[in-house]
Amino acid sequence: MKKLIWFVFAGGTGFLIDAGLTQGLILAGLSPFAARIPAILAAMAFTWFINRTFTFGRSQHSLVAEGFRYWAVGVTSALLNYALYSLLIHRLPMLQPVVAVVFASLGAMIYTYFGYSRFVFRHRRKDSESR
Repeated sequence: MKKLIWFVFAGGTGFLIDAGLTQGLILAGLSPFAARIPAILAAMAFTWFINRTFTFGRSQHSLVAEGFRYWAVGVTSALLNYALYSLLIHRLPMLQPVVAVVFASLGAMIYTYFGYSRFVFRHRRKDSESR
């Protein structure tokens, strides 16, 4: 349960970074599509720190390998998130971009949790524990 609470905290705060930065960049003149790229990257950096420090703990991989795995899951999740966001913006043009961010983020959240917990931060059992 502790992992889930920290994951929700990391994701919720990452969402606020993502949505806030997206909205701020749109107000600064970027298109809704261009604004998502730096917003997603900033949110991903923050969530990596929280997930590594509090949610799952450091993996048994080197920092470089862990970072690559996190990036791989994060990027595929971001692509899923961005695809859902784009679909919503194109199909429902009256929808506010921040609302589309909400739905796209929720859609990517399940994928991300399992990717991080099973691929990035999975801890192997010791031989004595697995017998």
